[in-house]
Amino acid sequence: KDAPHLGGPETKADLSQDLEGSGGQEGVLPLSGEVLESGAQEAEDAHDDELDSELHPDDLDKDVQCPKEEQTVRLLGSPECESCRYRVVLTRRRFRRAQTVCRRCYRGNLSSIHSFSVNSLIHRLAIRTNQAQVWIGGFIRGWCLWKNYCWIDGSSWNFTNWARWQPTFGYGHCIALCTT
Repeated sequence: KDAPHLGGPETKADLSQDLEGSGGQEGVLPLSGEVLESGAQEAEDAHDDELDSELHPDDLDKDVQCPKEEQTVRLLGSPECESCRYRVVLTRRRFRRAQTVCRRCYRGNLSSIHSFSVNSLIHRLAIRTNQAQVWIGGFIRGWCLWKNYCWIDGSSWNFTNWARWQPTFGYGHCIALCTT
């Protein structure tokens, strides 16, 4: 499923090439639940079966410690969804752990982005973290010519705003939002 490229000066998505290293990112959270996590990335060697487990809350880790309020940045509402709320968790985590925190602590998911206005809203929130990237709920399922972009909440992939030279085919499985 390819979505149209809607470029602009705002937030760009990035398929990080070396997401293994320093931790991960959390997410943004609407009322039904999306959370952004700040930090590095994780995904070069992630496999589809590992990502699949993120879609099933029963399979997620049980030993999750929820962030303290001072470890988060919150934003309520948006023009498209006044009842939505977003939260960036400042603790660095790997993608899977970030999704687990979203589900267990906030009853939500890493954010899916379906419009330029939500993209801009999340960018403005994420930029306050002083992190170069934050996790969003996008990931790649499949390999080579059979790759599909998916949102962890199961919603349709209908918007993109890729960073320059992205996506890089062959590197990474999890998608981060660049704030720089």
